[in-house]
Amino acid sequence: MLNWIWLFFFFSAFVSALAQLVFQGNTEIFNTLVASLFDMSRLSFDIALGLVGILTLWMGILKIGENAGLVEKLSRLLSPLFAHLMPEVPKNHPALGHISMNFAANIMGLDNAATPIGIKAMQSLQDINPRKDTASNAQILFLVLNTSSLTLFPIAILMYRAQQGAADPAVVFLPILLATCASSIAGLLVVAFVQKLDIFNRVVLGYLGVIGVALASLVVYLLKLSPEELARTSSLMANCLLFSVVILFMAMGIRRKINVYESFIEGAKEGFQLAITILPFLLAMLVAIGVFRASGMLEYCLVALRWVFEWGGMDTRFVDALPTAFMKPLSGSGARAMMLETMNNFGVDSFPALIAATVQGSTETTFYVLAVYFGAVGIKRIRHAVACGLFADFVGVVTAIFVGYWFFG
Repeated sequence: MLNWIWLFFFFSAFVSALAQLVFQGNTEIFNTLVASLFDMSRLSFDIALGLVGILTLWMGILKIGENAGLVEKLSRLLSPLFAHLMPEVPKNHPALGHISMNFAANIMGLDNAATPIGIKAMQSLQDINPRKDTASNAQILFLVLNTSSLTLFPIAILMYRAQQGAADPAVVFLPILLATCASSIAGLLVVAFVQKLDIFNRVVLGYLGVIGVALASLVVYLLKLSPEELARTSSLMANCLLFSVVILFMAMGIRRKINVYESFIEGAKEGFQLAITILPFLLAMLVAIGVFRASGMLEYCLVALRWVFEWGGMDTRFVDALPTAFMKPLSGSGARAMMLETMNNFGVDSFPALIAATVQGSTETTFYVLAVYFGAVGIKRIRHAVACGLFADFVGVVTAIFVGYWFFG
């Protein structure tokens, strides 16, 4: 499937550019496409270069946790849950601990830590994957839950709203939480349906219930805070948790009498090599996305959608926020740029800008996550991963629009 999706981006861009040349006389369109090829190639290298330091650091920290036995302890705690969600993963396998830490990092909005931990989890799942070039059921479920991106602290979005002069930067906090919860639940359900997982048993419902109550309690507490206190508390909790984990790993390493420094260096070497491995996969996907966007095909889709909604007699105010929704699965930086552009054009507290901010926080960049996580382990046959991930994205975006009308409309 990934092969056809990749080809679709290029051929649709070519058709769009050819139509503009023939019917609109746009003689610069192919110059734009070629420039996009080079621009996205440079961007791919810049991203991979930026990942080198992050991956090297966090792979080193994770290796300390592995050697100290903390990952194993965490996997034992969650083995009953993942025995139902990922039945092919052996009981107490280290992958379960890595997956748990990745989800915790995503929930806390720790992007820099979540990606290296997620890659480590994908590598652990690859160790027990019998077909190394084909995504396993467990890898697909893990990837889809990552693309749905359940995030409790959307710090970056609140920061952008504050920079743009929003009267209440945190007003989108609860709408984003509702939208991202919807996308995560949709991702879990659709993968469970495709893989025929039993998720409505007492064990799974018990774990999800405990997690739900904990999140709900934290949300109730956070909603009592002022916008300034919310932003400050979110940042403090996230960064305090992050550094506490580093200290915990080191302390447990000392207790287990392992050489903490050598463990870190061992993991750091793996992180450096991993960043180099990811580059070709990342470049292939970002270049395809770049020409798709530069060709104007995205704009054609938006025009068609606006016509459809107007023809159906629907309110079309949300259409001005759809560029963010369209770009979100394709490019994180592109979606961020679309969100900021909407804020700039319509006002940061306008209805389209509020919807765009909610959409931005509802899901993750599906194709980027796919390129990085599957590229890190050499997965070429992705099976139903993209379809399930895009379904979760769709549910998140639709929920963001409905919640936007509920809160702001």
